[in-house]
Amino acid sequence: MNPTVRLQFALELNYHVLSSACDFVFNVHAAQTRCQQVRAEALWLLPELSHEVRTDPFNGSRYLRLHAGPGPLRLRYEATVDIAHHAARPQDVAEVPVARLPAHVLPYLYPSRYCQSDRLLRLAYTEFGTLAPGYARVQAVRDWVHRHVTFRSSSSDSTTSAVDTLIERVGVCRDFAHLMIALCRALNLPARFATGIDYGADPALGPTDFHAYVEVFLGDRWYLFDPSGTAIPMGFVRLGTGRDAADVAFATIFGAVQSPAPAPLLHIEALADAQAGLVRPVHCTDALSTDDGLPRWL
Repeated sequence: MNPTVRLQFALELNYHVLSSACDFVFNVHAAQTRCQQVRAEALWLLPELSHEVRTDPFNGSRYLRLHAGPGPLRLRYEATVDIAHHAARPQDVAEVPVARLPAHVLPYLYPSRYCQSDRLLRLAYTEFGTLAPGYARVQAVRDWVHRHVTFRSSSSDSTTSAVDTLIERVGVCRDFAHLMIALCRALNLPARFATGIDYGADPALGPTDFHAYVEVFLGDRWYLFDPSGTAIPMGFVRLGTGRDAADVAFATIFGAVQSPAPAPLLHIEALADAQAGLVRPVHCTDALSTDDGLPRWL
């Protein structure tokens, strides 16, 4: 039986809606999956507003939707989640031929707004085309991105794509993720963008923040990869997954607002208890997954 990681986190977002009303879609709730169970959660809105939370039936991502009038808006969300990782030996994890991929996985083979895999075909096959298929080849893609791109805060913006990152060779976690995803798709490997919180990140990088990482479909599951190397994959609380960052922004805003002030405030901690089988997240050599690859209704 695999041990369980229990993580407790809180986040706060602050906005000021300008003269006209504004619509928001937030992706800040912990996803509900077979491997990630939300034990407790609470949401506070100031002012109190009518809202709804919709769950994506394919991947368990949850979206908070609300309409706010002019003035300040504060959102606070807290949750405690249990994550039961599926752990496998890397040598036992195989690639899946395109002909045998489940239909709902196919969209993650295609180029997308930030992951222009069709422009990276030559590079992908030059660097990785001769490697034996399997988990090790995906790890080689992850390691290549980690070596060739330097992490630098505020070095990119919302328009930066995988090709931009390849040229500039600097970025933040979302840029590392976009480049790895594009290279995997160029190798006919389904890859998707995932958002979480950077548990275990070096405090020198700044305050706790949202984190972007990669999930690649191998065998019959989505496996975790962190090309930026700034956090501990075993400590990722999944918030959302999508083709790229455009699908899972923590806040999508339809209207005029001032930038969040203060910046998003986040805190996360692991609740370890050996007697209860709860362990702290650590770096490990296992292939880790928190998604069995099936739509939630199956």
